[in-house]
Amino acid sequence: MATATSPRSQGPSAVGGIGAPPERRCRAPSPPRGRGSKRRSARASEARSVGRKRRASRFHGVLVVDKPRGPTSHDVVARVRRAFDTGAVGHAGTLDPMATGVLVVAVGEGTKLVAYLTAADKEYEATLTLGAVTDSLDADGKVVAEAPIPALSLDAVAEAAQTFVGAGKQVPPKFSAIKVGGRPLYERARKGEEVEVPERDVFVHALEVARATGDEVDFRVRAAKGFYVRSLGRDIAVALGTVGHLTALRRTASGAFGLAGAVPMALVEAAAGGDPAARGELEAALLPLTTAWRGPRATLDQEGVVDARHGRRVQPMNVLERTPGDPESRGEVMALLDQAGEMVALAREDEAECLAIVRGFVSQVVSQSVPQVVPDRVDTGDGRG
Repeated sequence: MATATSPRSQGPSAVGGIGAPPERRCRAPSPPRGRGSKRRSARASEARSVGRKRRASRFHGVLVVDKPRGPTSHDVVARVRRAFDTGAVGHAGTLDPMATGVLVVAVGEGTKLVAYLTAADKEYEATLTLGAVTDSLDADGKVVAEAPIPALSLDAVAEAAQTFVGAGKQVPPKFSAIKVGGRPLYERARKGEEVEVPERDVFVHALEVARATGDEVDFRVRAAKGFYVRSLGRDIAVALGTVGHLTALRRTASGAFGLAGAVPMALVEAAAGGDPAARGELEAALLPLTTAWRGPRATLDQEGVVDARHGRRVQPMNVLERTPGDPESRGEVMALLDQAGEMVALAREDEAECLAIVRGFVSQVVSQSVPQVVPDRVDTGDGRG
């Protein structure tokens, strides 16, 4: 006579694996207790203690600013900090002082999206002036070399430009924030230090030459993260048999964010200066996290929300709705929402279809007087917490 056995008694594979009961298969093993665990526990306790003293930002989201020529990206961030009266502000992709256009600025809990927003493709319009090259590869630098300009047609320039489309190598400008030996290149360049700048892998999705007249070339480019349009201008000039530098650069899009939804810097300045009308207009322009996030998402039931807020893996049974995805999309970061549509966490799906938390969010509806803390313990599944 056959004897039925419970799934819980079928061996180790039934715990934490595909064959495990749904209520247990997403749970990570308990970390071993020992000296290392005590040290981690002490650090976690200290982090929680510090966290409780930190007042939460009243505003959370993403602001798209049309940066003018002159201020640095850090200058824009500083004005937004003053306007929203919070230190929790960052940007998703530096624009040089000479450059204008789309600067994506994150506020409050929105700063936790910066790494993902920065990874988006970016689009630019630029003017390349031929015949002279500067040390910074733009109009703000000093001329370091000159060369005659050959007679060029629009077709010839377009043909040369097309050689840069697709995957390739690029040497970044010496005046850039890339670190070599632990120091930004621009610091070394300002001191006159000679540094060999390592080339990097880049990808250009599209490159169109709009005008080529005399010593000027206007072009539009869409490229992946880490691409320097100043270096592209230098390289196009060399391909044409001369030298050159950018005299105009405008970012027209950063991922899904374009100029159409950008606020002028004058509005930011007015809000930072205490103008209540400008402050209200700026608050209205702040995009919620769920609007700013353009990746996959899943809506959780209440139990799933509680698990996510405590950094625990979320069971498949606690997912009410999700964006459709292929098997190839597994491992991609997705946003987890509660039933009110508020972002709770970012997570990755594992082989067991469990959602492992990679970043947690506090409630974006925050009282000015009530501090909140994101749980500092995240269930990684490797016993480290």
